[in-house]
Amino acid sequence: MARTEAGGYRDKLLAGAVACLQEKGYARTTARDLVAASGTNLASIGYHFGGKDALLNEAIAGFFDQWTAHVERSLFGAVLGSPREMLERAMIALVDVFEELRPQLILCVEGYPAALREPVLREKMAEAYARARQTGADMMRRAAAQLGVEPPMSPEILVSVLVAIADGLMLQWLLDPASTPDARQVVDALAALSQFIA
Repeated sequence: MARTEAGGYRDKLLAGAVACLQEKGYARTTARDLVAASGTNLASIGYHFGGKDALLNEAIAGFFDQWTAHVERSLFGAVLGSPREMLERAMIALVDVFEELRPQLILCVEGYPAALREPVLREKMAEAYARARQTGADMMRRAAAQLGVEPPMSPEILVSVLVAIADGLMLQWLLDPASTPDARQVVDALAALSQFIA
């Protein structure tokens, strides 16, 4: 199998899986679809992933990891600003990218109902969320340390709430983009809400 490793079959299979998920969805994608989309062979699916479902699960979880990495680059790829500016930068990376990520968002949303029936996919997605929460909390601690401020509460809880906001806005945007607030409006709403309930 050294030749297939050298040929990048694993990466080709993942790219093919993403293409199939976007075109056909989780339930309708077959192993033959994956082979056709990736330019590989049936044996390579088993060799690299153990089976079709494991490959599809890995492709969905991979999107979560890529999105988290994008947020981290957005936060720390420029000079740090105030805590509000950092929050706005994070929300821009989470929310104002919906148009650019539309095919992946559909893939992600279609993964939820499949995960309710597929324990392995549910575990993969839960692990991806856990990694995103941990990475987000680490980013928050790093930013707070560099800014010389203390997070107002547990970074893990704050990140979970921000992820929930992003997920909810993602669903709203897929159904009605024109009525979905952008990142700046989200931050303004959070600031207004904090003053209202303080």
